[in-house]
Amino acid sequence: MLSATLRWACGALCATALLTACQSGPAGSPATTSTGVAYFPAPEAGVKTGGIQVIPITTPKGKFNVWTKRFGNNPKIKVLLLNGGPGATHEYFECMESFLPQQNIEFIYYDQLGCGNSDNPHDTSMWSLPRYVEEVEQVRQALNLNKDNFYLLGHSWGGILAAEYAFKYQQNLKGLIISNMMMSCPAYGKYAEDVLAKQMKPEVLAEIRQIEAKKDFDNPRYMGLLEPNFYAQHLCRIVPNPEPITRSMGKLNKSLYVTMQGPSEFGVAGKLVNWDRTKDLPKLTVPVLSIGGKYDTMDPAHMAWIATQVKNGNSLICPQGSHMSMYDDQQTYMKGFITFLKSVDDGSFKPGTKL
Repeated sequence: MLSATLRWACGALCATALLTACQSGPAGSPATTSTGVAYFPAPEAGVKTGGIQVIPITTPKGKFNVWTKRFGNNPKIKVLLLNGGPGATHEYFECMESFLPQQNIEFIYYDQLGCGNSDNPHDTSMWSLPRYVEEVEQVRQALNLNKDNFYLLGHSWGGILAAEYAFKYQQNLKGLIISNMMMSCPAYGKYAEDVLAKQMKPEVLAEIRQIEAKKDFDNPRYMGLLEPNFYAQHLCRIVPNPEPITRSMGKLNKSLYVTMQGPSEFGVAGKLVNWDRTKDLPKLTVPVLSIGGKYDTMDPAHMAWIATQVKNGNSLICPQGSHMSMYDDQQTYMKGFITFLKSVDDGSFKPGTKL
């Protein structure tokens, strides 16, 4: 008879062998875990780079490189993430790493030209919405994304870019997620003026308006007023901000941001000031999820309305969330986002659903 120690060792060895066999699976098949199906084997050949792929893009001003990084490998669900700002980095999306891998969802970080790890041409003529749309299309082609697997999530400015991409190239998409963005910058400015500004203390708003009238945006007092009275209420309600947000915003390309958005999140004053796609929303036939937050810089009613205007829309309004709902109403945001992805993937998607 085996000793108790030897019996335990043999049992552990058998259990390990069984677990390994279950996780491995036949060549080319997904590994299984106790919680479901894990990622498929990575397709990388040669030297492994942790999913990083630097993609050369062609522009009217020559060739540049943009940086991407893939997490996981799922041939049916691949989510390309478009950061906001404009001019921020992929880094504030790092919260996705705490939710998507265990759901076997592949996602791809991507720093747009002028952002983060990508090239910065230091040329404001390059900061153009149509040019960025063509950049996304070149990235899609390089990553082999297609209508059978390609989901595009754009947050804030990224939501404008994602929508514009869909208007031109929706035949390449499996699903579209517009996160925390209205489809009209004039309406966004009006909401900031008529609703959000009136929530501030009158003396604070008056001082902000005085600084704006003088175009003294570099005055530290300006941000000193906006951060506690506007950003902490409507941009991210977790103060101090989670580290990935702080790190990403600390690398903001101010030239890109001011050129496109203007000097503040408190309304729009840059190239995007007249952007409005509300009348074109019925042209979108791909499944769309519109996400917003109750305390957002954007109008939550408008963001819910977006889902009613596209042909196949779902809405998700996070009751505790602001512009960074993926942090300050994280469980609601991630649950709804994942539900949408899986419903499109398994065919259970129902237009008109409020997630």
